[in-house]
Amino acid sequence: MAAASAIDRSATSVVVCDDHPPIVDAVSRHLTQAGFAIVATAADGEAALAAVEKHRPSVCVADLRMPRLDGLELARRVGQVAPETFVLLYSGFSDRGLVEDALEAGARGVAIKDAPLDDLACAIDTVACGGLYVDPVLGAAFVTAGRDGGPKLLTVRERDVLRMLADGDSYAEIGATLFVAPDTVRSSVRRATTKLGARTRTHAVALALRGALIP
Repeated sequence: MAAASAIDRSATSVVVCDDHPPIVDAVSRHLTQAGFAIVATAADGEAALAAVEKHRPSVCVADLRMPRLDGLELARRVGQVAPETFVLLYSGFSDRGLVEDALEAGARGVAIKDAPLDDLACAIDTVACGGLYVDPVLGAAFVTAGRDGGPKLLTVRERDVLRMLADGDSYAEIGATLFVAPDTVRSSVRRATTKLGARTRTHAVALALRGALIP
C-alpha cells in the first residue's frame, strides 16, 4: 500500500452509503477532514448505484446491509455500470466468510465499523490505488486448505506474487519486479491457488489475506 503522505486524497472522490444517517454523517465528516472529496451520500443500495452512475467516483464505501440493494449486490452492479469505481464494503459484522463473498461480488475489500475511522481512510487509500483491503480482524485466522484439511505452505515467491496481486499489479508488472517471465508468475499463481484450495486467483488472494499469509 502506498503511504498516505504520498497520496493526493483530494483526487480521490468518494460516495458514502449507509442506511444509518449518523454513520453517514460521521464517516463523511471524517473523510472530508482527511482530505477526500465526498461527491454524494446515499441511504440505500439503489440510491447508491444511481450516485455511482452519476458521479463515477474513485471509491464507493458501502454498508453491507442496506435496503433495496445490499452491499454485495451493489458491488456486482457497480462492476457492470461503472467498472472504474472500486467498492469497499463497510460492515458491522466480522464474519471471515464475508471476505470471500465480497471479493467474489467484485468489491475490493472489507473495512469494519468497529475500527477507528483513520483505518477506513487508509482502506480507501489502498482501494483507490488498485489494491485489496481486508481489516486485520478478518485476516486473523490461519488458512487451512486442501483436500486433506491440512495447512499448505506457500513459497516466498508464491507469497510475493499473491501480495503484488493484492496490490493490483499485473502479471507483467510482477514479472518485471521479480525478474521473471509473466508465464512464471502465472505458474506461481496456479500453484498457490492449488495449495490454498482456491477456485480463482482472487479467491487465493482472499484466503492468503484472511490467513495473514501476506501483509
